[in-house]
Amino acid sequence: MKKTIANNPTAKHNYSIQDTYEAGIVLTGTEIKSIRNGKVNLKDSYANIKNGEIFIYGMHISPYEHGNIYNKDPLRTRKLLLTQREINKLTEHNKKKGLSLVPISLYFNGNFLKIELGIGKGKKLYDKRQDIAKRDAEIRIRKQMSLKNNI
Repeated sequence: MKKTIANNPTAKHNYSIQDTYEAGIVLTGTEIKSIRNGKVNLKDSYANIKNGEIFIYGMHISPYEHGNIYNKDPLRTRKLLLTQREINKLTEHNKKKGLSLVPISLYFNGNFLKIELGIGKGKKLYDKRQDIAKRDAEIRIRKQMSLKNNI
């Protein structure tokens, strides 16, 4: 059972996601309590491979209000937990030109916090415009269908 905590709104807008991976994340006790309260933001975050390990940068977890001295820096670098085989695949993809590791969503899978990573290729401006036009057309079609069904 997945309980979504946070989504990255810019991930699917700025990148075309080719493949996704589920990773665990190393956190402290006050960080997990803050995440359970929904005080997390993935908007400007990204993942990178360093020395055979994957880290997430720019993920903002607000300090827990009752955490006092145990609170960590909200924007600190956090390690992601993946198998060695998955890390090797991601390393190969990361070496290719134009591919990035983008966090898509943060959710609880049972009692475990997971982050969904996507391998994304950056979209050009005209690709973004085409996606917006396609979405607007689908909305208009749905409205027309619902109006016809209500008559």
